[in-house]
Amino acid sequence: MRVSRETAGRKGKGVSVISGLPLGPAELEVLAGELKRRCGSGGTVRDGRIEIQGDHRDLLVAELAARGYQVKRAGG
Repeated sequence: MRVSRETAGRKGKGVSVISGLPLGPAELEVLAGELKRRCGSGGTVRDGRIEIQGDHRDLLVAELAARGYQVKRAGG
């Protein structure tokens, strides 16, 4: 599982993207809701990936690791 930052197609606005989650669509929606509340920002589930508005990579890596996922921070 990787946590990265993307700006492509978003008019320069960055989002934190979590990809490679071994979960179904319903579980992704639940996890996305919990992570959005933890970060205090909006987001969505798109194409099997969770997108959180803003650069919250460090917080997301720590939160997912605490939940028992093996996660890597991708990109600068």
